[in-house]
Amino acid sequence: MQTIIEFLGQNHVILFLLLFARISGLFAFFPFFSHMSIPVSIKTAFALFLVIFLYPMASPPNIELNIATISLAITSELFLGLIAGLILNLIFAMLQMAGMQISFVMGFTMANVIDPQSHISSPIMSQIFSLIGLMVILGLNAHHLMLIFLAKSLHILPLGDFYPGGSLWKYLLKATTSIFVYGFILSFPIIGLSMLADLVFGMLMKTMPQFNLLVVGFPIKIMVGFVVLIASLASIMFVFQKEFMRALEHLFILLQ
Repeated sequence: MQTIIEFLGQNHVILFLLLFARISGLFAFFPFFSHMSIPVSIKTAFALFLVIFLYPMASPPNIELNIATISLAITSELFLGLIAGLILNLIFAMLQMAGMQISFVMGFTMANVIDPQSHISSPIMSQIFSLIGLMVILGLNAHHLMLIFLAKSLHILPLGDFYPGGSLWKYLLKATTSIFVYGFILSFPIIGLSMLADLVFGMLMKTMPQFNLLVVGFPIKIMVGFVVLIASLASIMFVFQKEFMRALEHLFILLQ
């Protein structure tokens, strides 16, 4: 009974609260864990289980016990989850950018669907790439690596001590620029063959004016685009896998 009373002391309660804030922040923004198809009750129960499981690994925060410092510490933990989730979601944005460019050259710009995660309209190819990318990270057990990062962060970064440094902003700027670069690289095979098909269709229309581009040309472009997409999908996902694993390694920039 005395042990239970000691665990209900002020220091233990604040430690529990800050640990719950860190885990909740990571779950709210990490890929897969933050997916809208997972009920909030499941996420909350899993976060509470991890708090109980990781509680012995956490060390008491070195802060003054008042409302201002505790509120600032909780905000710091939530901001840690936001930045960590942003680093990983930038890799998914790379896939979505490639899907948007592929949809444009294949004529699928009007075939938009509502993204259940962001609740915005996006091209169907971006949705397909995002779902395949999600299956890739599950196949790589990347969700286990995210939990390992969470456990290691308790040893490296004390609770309530997160502050974004200069190296973090430089990495985010570089990663944001890479979205457009890698998006173009991943979609280049389809874009290149689409431009080649446009060149061939232009030559045909010059030699045969009766050639109906709307009736014949667009179905051929879509068929060629699907053939090239099927042939290059494994390479696209390989690049995505490599960049996602590299982003997981760069998460430790947050803990410096």
